[in-house]
This record gives sequence, structure tokens and C-alpha cells, in this order.
Amino acid sequence: MSSRLDDELSRLVSAGVLRQYQADSIRDAADAEIDAALADPGRPRPHQEPAEPEPARSKRSPAPARTSALVEVLGYVGGALLLGAVALLTLANWGEMGRAARITTGTAAAVVLLGAAVVLALLRRREQLSSALAALGCCVAGFATYVAIEGETGRVAGVVIALALAAGGVWWLTQPSLLVATFGILAVGVLVITADVLTPDTGSAPNSAGIAGTGFIIVAFVFAMLGLVRDQVTSWSLAGAAMFSSSICWLVQERGEIMALAVGTAGPAALLVAYGRTRRSAYAVVGCAILLVIWPTALYQLTDNLAGVAIGLVVASAVLLLAVLMLSRRRSNA
Repeated sequence: MSSRLDDELSRLVSAGVLRQYQADSIRDAADAEIDAALADPGRPRPHQEPAEPEPARSKRSPAPARTSALVEVLGYVGGALLLGAVALLTLANWGEMGRAARITTGTAAAVVLLGAAVVLALLRRREQLSSALAALGCCVAGFATYVAIEGETGRVAGVVIALALAAGGVWWLTQPSLLVATFGILAVGVLVITADVLTPDTGSAPNSAGIAGTGFIIVAFVFAMLGLVRDQVTSWSLAGAAMFSSSICWLVQERGEIMALAVGTAGPAALLVAYGRTRRSAYAVVGCAILLVIWPTALYQLTDNLAGVAIGLVVASAVLLLAVLMLSRRRSNA
């Protein structure tokens, strides 16, 4: 079967246009057609690439591929070295650097990273590298804003600037690097807004944890929506990570174990359903990892007894296995 057909079917299954069993039926039909054509040379065969140009093309391709990979690596190393230099300079000399020097260092690094990303994007070259540099540049720009303004206002302004730049990059570019940067910025934003805006100075840590847990649920919803228009696997995996962060916050919240269990179950359940529909292993890995961390921890906090944890895990295991049996039976009947 043509690899082009296989790739197209995988894309349609991932997008939800086809079910997995429908794609498998199309693959089987294509294989049967090819076998029949090979058995009967008189029949017209499915379209194949010309045999002659293939060796010539394969001989010419390795050199550009090696050059392209080398350029990508040089770009990543250059961006990482610049970011490392800024980090070392600020950590080693933070106390001795004046405010103007701090602002200049952060701003210069942000301009270089974002400028390189914009140039590559305008030239329509190295989209993955452009996205990675833009992701680093957004974070550095947020740090530079915080240094320039300082205090609680500076932290909030830094998050806003970094998030605005990341949102523009996500809208312009399609690579997943900016989605990861956006998740990091939103996570910092939840903590900053919780500590500096929503929680009074006399507020307790458990109350702050509950507010942060609610904020991470909103972040999960944002990435669930982003998965409809951008890289679905990355977006929905990050949504699961946000639900995991929310669960951790609810575990800190006083009497928040039930909410932690609810959030820590809803996120993985959605990811496992997505895995069943698309067969993307990232959904299963993230979903199972959340369940394995949240359920034992929350149950232990609720019961303060290892035996209670074991019983709860047995119940959860029975529910999951029952769901597997029911889904398997439903598919066999279909």
C-alpha cells in the first residue's frame, strides 16, 4: 500500500473524519487491489511513481538533507548559547548590575531571539527552528518586562507581554514549541495572579491553592480549544498536564481531596477516550501518569491508611477493566 495513502488515512483518523476501523477497511481494500493487480498483469495497476527517476532522486537527496539538519542544529545551539549567556550573566552579577544593565541585557536577548524567529518565518524557512526561537524569545521578553517594572506590577506585566507574544506566535506559526511556551507562561500567570492579585496578604496557603487549582482548570480548557485549530496531540497533552497541575493544587487545599480526585480523573478519562479514537500514544502516557500519581496520593490523604489506598486502587482498576471490556464488545459488534 502507498505510504502516501497511509499518511492521509492517519491524518483523517486524527482529525476525526474517519473512524479507525474505516481506515483499516480502506487499507485492506487497497492491499487487495494491489495483490489482484500483481496476480493479473493485464489489469491496470494502481498509480505508482516512475521507476527511473527514483535512483537519481535518492542520489541527490542526502546532501541537502545533511545541510538542512546542520543548519537546524546550529540554530538551536545558537539560541541555547544566547539564553545560557543571559542566565549566567544575570545570576553571577545580579546584585552588581544596575537596573539599566538588567533591562538592556534582557531586552537585547529578547530582540535577537524574536528577530531571528521573525526573519526565518518571513523567509518561510526552518519553521520548527523559528517556532523554537520565538518560544524562547517570548519568555525572555516577559523576564525583561518584569525587570523593567519590578514588583507585583512587573510580574503581572511580564506575564501579559510574554503571553501576548506567544499568542501571536501560535496564531502565525504552526509548530508545537510555542504551545509548550504558552503553557509555561500560563502556568506562571496562574501562580502570579493567585499570589499577587486574587489572594489577599492575609490569605492562607490552602485558600491560594484552591484558587490556583481553578486557574489550571481554565488553562486546560484553553488548550482543549487550541487543539481544535493547532497541533492536537500537543495541545490536548498540555491540557492533561494542566489538569494534573490543578489536581496537585487541590491536594494542598484544605479538604480538597475529593476535588483532586474528580479533576485527576476527568482529565485522564478525556485523554484515554482521545487515545481510543486516534491511537496517539501521548494521550495514553499522560493520562495513565496522572492517574498513577493523583489516585494513590488523594486516597492516602482521605483515609490516612495504606489499606484504604489499596482498596481504592482495586476499585479504580475494576472500573477501568470493565470499561475496556464494554468498549471491546461494542467494537466487535460494530
